Amino acid sequence: MTRRVFGAAGGLVHDPATAQTHFAPGTVPDGRVDLEDAEVAGWPLATPDLVVRLMPMSVCWSPIVRCNLHCPHCLDDTTVPELDKHGRAAVADVLARSEVLGVDISGGEPLLLRDLPGLTRTIREGGHAAVSVTTNGWYLTRWVNRLAETVDAVRVSFDGPTSEHHDRLRGAGSFARACSGVRAAVDAGLRVQMQMVLMNTTGRHAQAMIDLAHELGAGGLTFLQLLPIGSAVDLAEQEMVSDHGAQALLNGLALPDGLSVRLRTRRNAAGFSVVRADGQVWRNGRGALSIGSLKQLTVPGDLMLAGRDGAA
Repeated sequence: MTRRVFGAAGGLVHDPATAQTHFAPGTVPDGRVDLEDAEVAGWPLATPDLVVRLMPMSVCWSPIVRCNLHCPHCLDDTTVPELDKHGRAAVADVLARSEVLGVDISGGEPLLLRDLPGLTRTIREGGHAAVSVTTNGWYLTRWVNRLAETVDAVRVSFDGPTSEHHDRLRGAGSFARACSGVRAAVDAGLRVQMQMVLMNTTGRHAQAMIDLAHELGAGGLTFLQLLPIGSAVDLAEQEMVSDHGAQALLNGLALPDGLSVRLRTRRNAAGFSVVRADGQVWRNGRGALSIGSLKQLTVPGDLMLAGRDGAA
């Protein structure tokens, strides 16, 4: 069995790899805690409709809009201005004090940020949140040693199980770089969760993606329902799969032992909190079919929920 870091508070335990939160069956101390991976995976899920909490269980922070790839289903708003390094440091400090259980740093491509290790270290040293980074994997191999020292999990995005399918959406060479990055991260002892946006044109590769994740040594694979936000607005009509259809697809797949497979539905993504590159707090709307700006993040209270929480 493998022990790794989770974020815990009030009987809730957040997994920085799968982005799922669980109900602890017994007493677990608050803060960053070392727990058995397989044991936590067997605990009941704390889905957003079952939890009443003033602060989000987890948030996504996208401190950068720049990216070396141009994916047609990207959720980020590339018109948002980026804070400078001092502004990013201030946001990291607020997140460190916010008592959320998990912070996932995304983008854009976060591995383009030279100050990333300092940002993740600040959040970890706050003592509350487990920290993950979501990356397209292009630069992951060169980053693994630094990430192993400052994050608790890495999520790597894929769009298909072969270069033919993946590179069609992400660009030539991106599949090979992502695969190499996953292998390097696993070898460095990082917990790796692969993820793929589930669309009409990618769903037929779901079983092959599971097989690839197992082959590369990833701990798990998340299928993310397409959200009609950012660039993905243009794909929604043609590519969106219903939550029911997505679950039916996954129910028919063969899962190898030791691989965690999860579906993030649009229903559960509703209400999820995002801090964008300008430091503004945004929150997914009903059914995660839209996203709206709330306020500038200056103090932890700016993250407080006015309605139900959402899941990454």
